[in-house]
Amino acid sequence: MEQTSNKTLSEWVRSTAELTKPDHIHWCDGSKEEYNFLVQKLEASGDFTKLNPKTYPGCYLYRSNPNDVARTEHLTFICSRNKDDAGPLNYWMAPDEAREKANGILQGAMKGRTMYVIPYAMGPIDSPLTRCGVQLTDSSYVAVNMMIMTRAGTKALRRIEREGSFVKGTHTLADLNPERRYIMHFPEELAIISVGSGYGGNALLGKKCHALRIASPQAHTEGWLAEHMLIIGIETPEKETFFVTGAFPSGCGKTNLAMILPPEKFKGYKIWTLGDDIAWLHLREDGRLWAINPENGFFGIAPGTSQKSNPSALDMSKKNSIFTNVGLTKEKEPWWEGLSKTPPEGMIDWQGRPYDPKNGPVAHANSRFTVPLSNCPTYSKLADDPRGVPISAILFGGRRRSLAPLVTEANDWAHGVWLGATAGSETTAAMTGKVGIPRYDPMAMRPFCGYNMADYWSHWLSFASKSTKLPKIYRVNWFRQDDNGHFMWPGFGDNLRVLKWIIDRCKGCAAAESTPIGLLPKPEDINTDGLDIGPDTMKKLLSFSREEWLREMGDIETFFEPFGSRIPHTLLEEHKKIKESLSK
Repeated sequence: MEQTSNKTLSEWVRSTAELTKPDHIHWCDGSKEEYNFLVQKLEASGDFTKLNPKTYPGCYLYRSNPNDVARTEHLTFICSRNKDDAGPLNYWMAPDEAREKANGILQGAMKGRTMYVIPYAMGPIDSPLTRCGVQLTDSSYVAVNMMIMTRAGTKALRRIEREGSFVKGTHTLADLNPERRYIMHFPEELAIISVGSGYGGNALLGKKCHALRIASPQAHTEGWLAEHMLIIGIETPEKETFFVTGAFPSGCGKTNLAMILPPEKFKGYKIWTLGDDIAWLHLREDGRLWAINPENGFFGIAPGTSQKSNPSALDMSKKNSIFTNVGLTKEKEPWWEGLSKTPPEGMIDWQGRPYDPKNGPVAHANSRFTVPLSNCPTYSKLADDPRGVPISAILFGGRRRSLAPLVTEANDWAHGVWLGATAGSETTAAMTGKVGIPRYDPMAMRPFCGYNMADYWSHWLSFASKSTKLPKIYRVNWFRQDDNGHFMWPGFGDNLRVLKWIIDRCKGCAAAESTPIGLLPKPEDINTDGLDIGPDTMKKLLSFSREEWLREMGDIETFFEPFGSRIPHTLLEEHKKIKESLSK
């Protein structure tokens, strides 16, 4: 039983085993041999289907239980001692009540199974910015995914033994009963309990659970930021590289932006991908924010990923990848909606049935691929740099049909925090029955902030007093529509045209006009060479309506109300200042 010199870890593993009653305990070393052994075990049990070894070497298909296919936000709890510390955007459960519920489900839950002990590091193994955790799980699928998504194994265990601290993550499939499914976070204890789900967002505890819901209050205490952000490097023809982070809600193209390919007219530019989902930002001695990607892989959404939207994602997923809940062609290749216009003949759907349109789509709408970070064609080795990379600009995005211009630069840090705090997307008729209702998703962290969002905003604002070299902040909107409901901006690789203006602003060599909502480029400041976009369209893309913005300011005030006196005064003052400027 003794596999570590860390007594706290050893005792926790022992007590959890006594509660859950696994037949075996396996301490993961993170080796290739171990990964291959577990994959073969999953294939032998029928849980994994081996894909075509000629076209998809080392790739497998996994089908989850149909009742377990996505994050369950309504069953995701922040179990802080004080309910107000969780805030109005989180579901809260008292810690004692949560542990009592969890222990009732954990009792004997691993009987007949193996409990895997997975030490892992979130971030480069030797980085001072990295934090470690240990996940206990009875899912072989989770174990192999954690080996892709984190730096798991012996090296992480040795770091835990040196430092003594780690996040405790307990996970069991139990009986996959939705009525007994809980994802619980204990920020004061640096602990996670997830029961009744095998889906990645609920079960790969290093991802959203640790890297955001536990790390965000930890970052608040320790003075850094844990964010739902991509990290990219933009290399100019002059061989200068500028690093940018970006926060985008679901469905706003974050992964696509992380892997964009420069348009033909932008010869000499290169995009380097360091991460597509999570960034941890620390203020260094030089006064700049430096970022690491705590993850070591991609957990991407398959539907909609195509040669047009993200050719890099297609390329990287064709080796050593795990596909979850996608369709299967008769050639044993994965398929999903958007990959081609129509499903090939002889398809098997995501539930293992011969494809029939009456049964729904071929691939589940939330089907995924798990891919090593180094597979990405635009991968940068700087993702493994212990120092991280210095950030020049921070982007906040969302889907707005008319409100937000293509790009807006914040006047200063406080204004930038306001832009992030009020970012979001409009709902659709399929979601609510009404079109155009804004759902605010501050910093794209609404489902992931592990403490009161008002305190989170205060933490963001506090950096203004710590440095004069903070990144510039921008709000971008790739989804502006014309009067006929057509997107005016092409998006995808052409988003580099907007990023170029942002980089030029960071360099101090591009102009901007001051407006009540922020600094805007003139239409001619965005390079549209080679695009079928006229001056009038660019003018609309960069315009705003005072009347529409004044209505928006009222909606924002309604959104702010539940935070009460906890909301930072600086944020309210910023809001008041913008509103007054719009009213003039």
